[in-house]
Amino acid sequence: MAQIGVLMQETHGNQTLPKVTGTGDVRDPYPSAMRVHMLSCCGACVVLFAFLSVAAPAKNPAPQQSAARGSTTAADYNDAAYRKFDQTLSFLRERNARQYAIDPAKGVDEASYVSIGGIEQWVTIRGEDRSNPVLLFLHGGPGDVTNPWSFAMFAPWEAHFTVVQWDQRGAGRTLSKSGPSVASTMTLDRMTQDGIELTEYLCKHLGKRKVILVAHSFGTILGLRMIRERPDLFFAYVGTGQVADETQNYTAAYEALLKKARAAGNQQALDELKNIGPPPYANGEGYGVQRKWANRFEGADRFLYGSLGLALVAPGYSVRDLNDSIDGQILSGERLVPQTRSETMKELGLKFAIPMFFFEGTEDFTTPTELARKYLEAIQAPRKEFVPISGGHFAVFMNSDQFLRELVARVLPLAGGH
Repeated sequence: MAQIGVLMQETHGNQTLPKVTGTGDVRDPYPSAMRVHMLSCCGACVVLFAFLSVAAPAKNPAPQQSAARGSTTAADYNDAAYRKFDQTLSFLRERNARQYAIDPAKGVDEASYVSIGGIEQWVTIRGEDRSNPVLLFLHGGPGDVTNPWSFAMFAPWEAHFTVVQWDQRGAGRTLSKSGPSVASTMTLDRMTQDGIELTEYLCKHLGKRKVILVAHSFGTILGLRMIRERPDLFFAYVGTGQVADETQNYTAAYEALLKKARAAGNQQALDELKNIGPPPYANGEGYGVQRKWANRFEGADRFLYGSLGLALVAPGYSVRDLNDSIDGQILSGERLVPQTRSETMKELGLKFAIPMFFFEGTEDFTTPTELARKYLEAIQAPRKEFVPISGGHFAVFMNSDQFLRELVARVLPLAGGH
């Protein structure tokens, strides 16, 4: 809890947190769209701390009044409130562990550190049947680990696939293990090699020839690099929240937001968007307005705060993992966002040797839907399909059932003889 409390002063360890406005700090005047989730989650943790340290004592101010007499202090009261809250969370975690348990006689449920790229990296492997094909999910962000909160969303997937999640270099529990000294090694090239090493490990460890790769947002940059370098390791690639061209991203998003605002008859959105005008912007205000309406139109605000609740009751996780997630998003944003700003379609890749699928939210205003469609049209591959999923940038989570149906219908058959 101490680290979450530090967020209230907008510092974190020895670092200064970016203000939670979606605009980045002075060192990042042109932030990537992929920082949206990082900043939103930071805001969510501030809300959590405020609930624990402000709302609870407000119901009974007596502890503060009696502090001068040497009795119970406000800090004691806050600690007691947190301990009671944590008891409830522990109960819910244990219940969820039972409800989402996998039969070890037939399935697999592993969570451990694996030596990848010279450091220990956190990997989870869950599936109801070892004979199912392996699906490796690459989280976005950068640094936005999905392990702490996706257990309920991916549970239905585990009936069809052995689902692997990985806390990437500098993120989540991997960062917790290595510490921030890995910052200098956090390059796209090094992390691409991490992903390839992990895939090789999975094939050997689980007795498979290849895996299916599903990548979200920032993860799509790594995913495309991985399949370009080692197509022999993958049955197919599925990108969602697909990065298509970082040099055009905000301009395309701005036009899409204007179109949506007009269609919805939302005068407030129109006024605010017209007031900032099209990007690029001289300061962070314009990007903050775009983020605001992208999240509002996609319904992402509700999802992002909901993911915080899931993280608090995830089996095997704790508040410490929330702190690690925040640390990882900050460090990853600082190290990796500058490396992705110039990624165009050509840099991402235009020729691939495996089937390519884009499962895109129908109204993604973060990595714009139509930009992703244009990118897929430009790609050469033995097979390619654009599959619309209801929702926005987080459709893979917010509409995970539809996403799964499309995976089973279109991608699973490609893994025959896995």
